[in-house]
Amino acid sequence: MRRLRRLAHLVLFCPFSKGLQGRLPGLRVKYVFLVWLGVFAGSWMAYTHYSSYAELCRGHICQVVICDQFRKGIISGSICQDLCHLHQVEWRTCLSSVPGQQVYSGLWQGKEVTIKCGIEESLNSKAGSDGAPRRELVLFDKPSRGTSIKEFREMTLSFLKANLGDLPSLPALVGRVLLMADFNKDNRVSLAEAKSVWALLQRNEFLLLLSLQEKEHASRLLGYCGDLYVTEGVPLSSWPGATLPPLLRPLLPPALHGALQQWLGPAWPWRAKIAMGLLEFVEDLFHGAYGNFYMCETTLANVGYTAKYDFRMADLQQVAPEAAVRRFLRGRRCEHSADCTYGRDCRAPCDTLMRQCKGDLVQPNLAKVCELLRDYLLPGAPAALRPELGKQLRTCTTLSGLASQVEAHHSLVLSHLKSLLWKEISDSRYT
Repeated sequence: MRRLRRLAHLVLFCPFSKGLQGRLPGLRVKYVFLVWLGVFAGSWMAYTHYSSYAELCRGHICQVVICDQFRKGIISGSICQDLCHLHQVEWRTCLSSVPGQQVYSGLWQGKEVTIKCGIEESLNSKAGSDGAPRRELVLFDKPSRGTSIKEFREMTLSFLKANLGDLPSLPALVGRVLLMADFNKDNRVSLAEAKSVWALLQRNEFLLLLSLQEKEHASRLLGYCGDLYVTEGVPLSSWPGATLPPLLRPLLPPALHGALQQWLGPAWPWRAKIAMGLLEFVEDLFHGAYGNFYMCETTLANVGYTAKYDFRMADLQQVAPEAAVRRFLRGRRCEHSADCTYGRDCRAPCDTLMRQCKGDLVQPNLAKVCELLRDYLLPGAPAALRPELGKQLRTCTTLSGLASQVEAHHSLVLSHLKSLLWKEISDSRYT
């Protein structure tokens, strides 16, 4: 009986065992291939990350070039000694998003600061035989030797008129530029000081910082050397993806951003306080002392805040003066509205008959900011507030046309939104 059972067992299971044995080599090959693929993908991602980091983060090149020009006497500035001779400016985390604009967190005079320096890609072709960039031939070429202070004043005024418009307030801004150039307070502007300030004015963000220094929502300028400048500490980012490793950010589906905002972002009342600051910043840009400015890249990545949850604009690179946007659009050939885009989202209509861009932007700053605030404020908002807040934000996003034509409506919508938020947070610890 035992033999019969053993025989039956062999008959039943031997074919299965042979089939399993036949599949084992194939399974091994499959698993080996998957492991190899994983190792290859990981190595490629690590290589890509390293290459991207090496391309984006070149602060050491910035410092070498700036200090080389300072030692030659070509440039000057209030932090040159600390940066180049005393080595008291500490470079920390790389925050650059594009290779041409180097951004680092840092430490200077015991303060947390942001260090910003531009690297011109065109300099590579102009490097000398020793490989050192000859930056003075490109960036620090103006004013020329022998320029008087009167000529430099007129040169600066002409530049500001071209970029900000012909405004009665510009002479005061020119005076501020000359005062900043004379950082050592010797009542004269040397050629090195003039070259440095002129190079700084070519940086869009620096020009905006200078124009908005009296406003509380722009970072305060602390010092400069050549076209390298230092502002107050790095604002915390309101974009939840900023806390994640750079390689993971593009993999996040849009639907997950709202959930991350709940988990990683500030509590809702703090978000309301940050939003209040953003709305006040829109007011600062609208009919300010130095004209109108347009926000041409409206994303949460540019919405920052301090440790006390006061709003700070994290990046002013894509905030453009109205005069500069109009100059870009004037007479521009187009087939459709997408051809009439300055930056990422400053778009004007295309006259399809004339095939030219019109000068009026389709969407004002406030409408773009309200689109941003819908996803930022509505999730987690108090239940009693949510219907009215949603209604106000929907009304706000419908604003369109030339800002001067909707000025009254623009101001009314802005006032309603601020009142609604202030009423919710004014009687709490969040103020």
